[in-house]
Amino acid sequence: QVQLVESGGGLVQAGGSLRLSCAASRTIFSITAMGWYRQAPGKQREPVAAITNSGITTYADSVKGRFTISRDNAKKTVYLQMNSLKPDDTGVYYCHDPGSSSWGQGTQVTVSS
Repeated sequence: QVQLVESGGGLVQAGGSLRLSCAASRTIFSITAMGWYRQAPGKQREPVAAITNSGITTYADSVKGRFTISRDNAKKTVYLQMNSLKPDDTGVYYCHDPGSSSWGQGTQVTVSS
């Protein structure tokens, strides 16, 4: 079982920025795609961004142009840089390794208006 540990969440005002990190225990990190999801109160978990093992990225329409996903294979870490944050971005953000079906414990992001 792969362990994923997220960090970097917090409280920020609208228009601010946060960078989330997800450290993986996977032995060979470079071969797996990784993704970020979020779950707002009372809503279903939704995909936010993903990155393939070769660095190809995809984003939800709601975050395009504001969020950037990246990875550092040497550190076995995936990042989510979030800029121009909006109150609608509030939620618990989860890291996901689809190769092992593993999820992190989540990190809370709260954006105040």
